[in-house]
Amino acid sequence: MERQDSLLVKYSQVRARSIELCAPLQVEDYVVQPTEDVSPPKWHLGHTTWFFESLILKPNIKKYQYYNEKYNYIFNSYYESLGERIMRVNRGNLSRPTVNEVLHYREVIDENVEIFLSNTVSDEILDLIETGLNHEQQHQELLITDIKYILGHNPLFPSYKLEYDKSLDRLAKIVEPHYLKVPAKNYQVGYNGDDFHFDNEESEHQVYLSEFRFSDMLVTNKEYVEFIADKAYKRFELWLSDGWDWVQKNNIKSPLYWHLIDKSFYEYTLTNGLQKINPDAPVTHISFYEADAFARWKKQRLLTEFEWEVAVKKYIMELDYNLSNFQDNNLFHPLARKESSYQLIGDVWEWTNSAYLPYPGYNQPQGALGEYNAKFMMNQMVLRGGSCATPIDHFRASYRNFFQPEKRWQFTGIRLAYDESN
Repeated sequence: MERQDSLLVKYSQVRARSIELCAPLQVEDYVVQPTEDVSPPKWHLGHTTWFFESLILKPNIKKYQYYNEKYNYIFNSYYESLGERIMRVNRGNLSRPTVNEVLHYREVIDENVEIFLSNTVSDEILDLIETGLNHEQQHQELLITDIKYILGHNPLFPSYKLEYDKSLDRLAKIVEPHYLKVPAKNYQVGYNGDDFHFDNEESEHQVYLSEFRFSDMLVTNKEYVEFIADKAYKRFELWLSDGWDWVQKNNIKSPLYWHLIDKSFYEYTLTNGLQKINPDAPVTHISFYEADAFARWKKQRLLTEFEWEVAVKKYIMELDYNLSNFQDNNLFHPLARKESSYQLIGDVWEWTNSAYLPYPGYNQPQGALGEYNAKFMMNQMVLRGGSCATPIDHFRASYRNFFQPEKRWQFTGIRLAYDESN
């Protein structure tokens, strides 16, 4: 029962955190969907609740009656095995159920889950509950980035937080990158252990890496301004073909949330609203295309996902966790580098030059959980490292995030590398 009791405590904490993240919102903010990638906060609260109702309560409680069968249609995301669902782009049309009705839905399901867990359940069910909690933590990160998109596209640029946070203004004591060496040899990558992990982190396997060096810090806003000033967005030779098409079709000139005002760049932040960019903070909200073009401009390259994982295992120290900037800091924005930190975890997800593919020996789970990761293993790039929107206890060195190469609304950034032979 020890694991079950521990999960029940974590269940209460994770569920409460989602509500806490929405607390600064006005009721109007809960329903807005400015673009297809962004889901209204109300939908996130309903969907994460539907997950527990549909995958835990309904299959395991005799004669269980759904809170509202229509919720299966509006709160299902992409699980084909669990029935039809509303189109993603239409989630913003859900003026009903109301915010209060969705909150009541959460309360009822939470009460039922807690009653269910008051009796001994199987390890298989506990595994599913743990997956559900990690699933909700993923949606907490999406909540933060979706709220930023909603407020950051409001012409008033309202701040999510009420008090100005000077932490975002801090400059770095170390502003020049140094390049750390990783020797050529075979390395073990992938997850190895008994704790929770997603199926796409399996199985641990060996890879050979040639000798390379990587920057001990993330690319900064100052460096990216220099990239823009060198007319990089108009130089086709820096861009992949698809990236150049994307730049031209969408008139891309700078990172998402950047605004050129009186010849200076400002950016929208959740913490402080619209403010001048901090030159020493990591550049963020950029696409893979932009990250790749910047690396070409610097005559360097991005790390592969395996190089990143090996670099973390070789160089990270406990100090980096203490200095890292995850969701738990409640800043929701990347910070300038602190001394002794390589910024390998937290702050921004780092685009890698690796396509999102299954590892050798990967076995897709059966049922709904088999749809969680496997069916997205095409046309997406891997990101590593976590961000200022990632819960710290949700992160692992083997964690694989993934998005299409043009996406920018997540906290995404750049780390440079080069081959030692060069």
